[in-house]
Amino acid sequence: MMRRFALPLLAMMAAMPAAAQTAPQAAQTATADAPLFAAEVTRSKAFVAQMMAEGISVPTPKDPGGGFTHEQHKRNYRAIYEAGQLFAVTGDPVYSGFVRNLLVAYADLYPTLGLHPAQANQQPGKLFWQNLNDAVWLVYAIQGYEQVRDTLSQADRRHIDDDLFRNAARFMSVDAVATFDRIHNHATWSTAGVGMTGYVLGDKDMVDRALRGSKRDGRAGFLRQLDELFSPDGYYAEGPYYQRYALQPFVVFADAIARNDPEQKIFERRDGVLLKAINTGIQLTYGGRFFPFNDAIKDKSLNTEELYQGVAIGYANSRDPALLSIAAYQDRVAFSEAGRAVARDLAAGLAKPFAFRSMLLRDGPKGDQGAVAVLRHGNSEDGLALVAKNSSQGMGHGHFDKLSWQLYNHGDEIVTDYGAARFLNIEAKQGGRYLPENESWAKQSVAHNVLVVDGKSHFDGDAERADRFAPTQLHFAAGEDFSVSTGRIDTAYAGVSMTRTLALVAVPGLQEPVAVDLMRVRADAPHRYDLPLHYNGHIIRQGSALQSHVAQRPVLGDAAGYQHIWVDAEGPVAPEKAFLTWMTDNRFYTWRWVPAAGSTLILGEIGANDPEFNLRREPVLIQRVDGARDLLFAGVLEGHGRHDSSTEQTVASDSQIRSIKSSSGDGVEAVLIETLAGVRVAIAVADDRDPAKPHRITVGGERLDWNGPAARIILPGTTK
Repeated sequence: MMRRFALPLLAMMAAMPAAAQTAPQAAQTATADAPLFAAEVTRSKAFVAQMMAEGISVPTPKDPGGGFTHEQHKRNYRAIYEAGQLFAVTGDPVYSGFVRNLLVAYADLYPTLGLHPAQANQQPGKLFWQNLNDAVWLVYAIQGYEQVRDTLSQADRRHIDDDLFRNAARFMSVDAVATFDRIHNHATWSTAGVGMTGYVLGDKDMVDRALRGSKRDGRAGFLRQLDELFSPDGYYAEGPYYQRYALQPFVVFADAIARNDPEQKIFERRDGVLLKAINTGIQLTYGGRFFPFNDAIKDKSLNTEELYQGVAIGYANSRDPALLSIAAYQDRVAFSEAGRAVARDLAAGLAKPFAFRSMLLRDGPKGDQGAVAVLRHGNSEDGLALVAKNSSQGMGHGHFDKLSWQLYNHGDEIVTDYGAARFLNIEAKQGGRYLPENESWAKQSVAHNVLVVDGKSHFDGDAERADRFAPTQLHFAAGEDFSVSTGRIDTAYAGVSMTRTLALVAVPGLQEPVAVDLMRVRADAPHRYDLPLHYNGHIIRQGSALQSHVAQRPVLGDAAGYQHIWVDAEGPVAPEKAFLTWMTDNRFYTWRWVPAAGSTLILGEIGANDPEFNLRREPVLIQRVDGARDLLFAGVLEGHGRHDSSTEQTVASDSQIRSIKSSSGDGVEAVLIETLAGVRVAIAVADDRDPAKPHRITVGGERLDWNGPAARIILPGTTK
């Protein structure tokens, strides 16, 4: 039989026969052992009561994101879902009646609608300005309808089934087939909505379309998306922000598949890739917020509906007690039977800590399109963490930022990534859509911590070409004193090869490990090289005196993102004075580098050529070298000291590093760090991946010998 309903929560209560329970008794039985779930019930009751008090409001669509009609339809799909769940928990017919009335109003309206009047450059919807939002509406609404459908009259069911849900499913999978058959998060929401509708209506054809694409040949559809969009490690092609967003339709539709078509073994597919994706999504956070790769909005965190659902369904299928600790952090659970199970087991004390750890996450469906390396010290959610982004472009949401990196410490972003230029659902900012500056700034290479050649973005800003090439992850290793990642790309610029090693390195006598950056570039002709470092903080000290532009503020360039950078100061830097110290949240950080001959330092700020004030004003430093071919950029970032504003005390505001020296040879390079206390530690890397291969290089007069692709070397005279 095609149609199998989820068992209502009411039917799962074993305390007494359902028929003997009143609605309040049933609700109390369902929540007594699960306080977080009880809080969800209370929260939903208040929200649904407010919606009922306002009356049925199903307006004719008019507004883009953030406008009244847009927000009302969002509130309505939430009300349909939550009232349906409340009926399942309480058995109170007031909730099923409210769901019925809302859906009848939609069934009356939907057949009269054309494409949304505020449609723009996206595939338009009917209820919303883009098709994606219609799909989200469908995913929520069909779940609420599932809980109450059997209580409705035959006439109501026919009206809602045919005039609303079949119409909506037809619009998604036939009229908007170009979106439906994509391998993309928009299509994930579409196929999930259509497939779940098919299960509820008992429509096998609808389910087959959702699973295997409009032609039912497996070249599109939900199963193909599951196979193509995740790597074997559960990393999602568009990056962490969209991993969060796409996770909900993946897991809620997979849950429906598991209930209705258990022979699919959906949670076992590709070695359990969906369960891996939930874990990986959590690992790709710092302090609860997702690493802002690609078109990411920085304030998105684990406290989102997508992750409440992900944790609940992941726990239901894995019983991983570490997921319970994430639910405790969220202080919320999904409003579902799986969410109740999470709340119950959390209250029973079954949680175990979630281990945030260093890890390499391969990219691409076969794991051969680069990788994201996460290096953590201390394995805590707010300790020192370095992220090396050596992954694929990320499709339409990708940025031109090959071999980019970010650094976090003590709960703060230290070396930053801009993320997206967008004010989501704020109508005054282009209707909540991506801003023009997302293309002119946020996606451009100079907006990231990557090497820029001749003032042009990687792949000359051609996303289609960028999609065809990915970096190669050469090496990864994680340890207590030394964690390292090396990646390379030869295709971002014609005739230019870039190899970047990023590491966390313990240096005896320093408060915490330093971050080391070795960027080697080899080219077949001379070029201008710009290496930006986007940092978060207020400048405390600069090593060299620069020419400051105090009367006029020049702009760095006129294209590829350079038109958005004000130049505040610039000039040459002496080797012994190549450092900049800034303060972030009462802690000090010093970036120290080895300047190339003839190089200049540019201190700038984002915000030029931005008449609508769409960009955040953030600082950047840029090392510029003109007319060079082969070059090694070497830098070390040190965290030190702190300022206590309450006691007005400052400790260790100056760097404890005396100098750094670097050297590059035939397939090897190294940097030597010397502290004020005389401690000398070297980091040496080699292209050859053979762990037994011996290597040698001389740096700062010291001969270094090591085996394998990377090593931390404590020089004689240093106490380990």
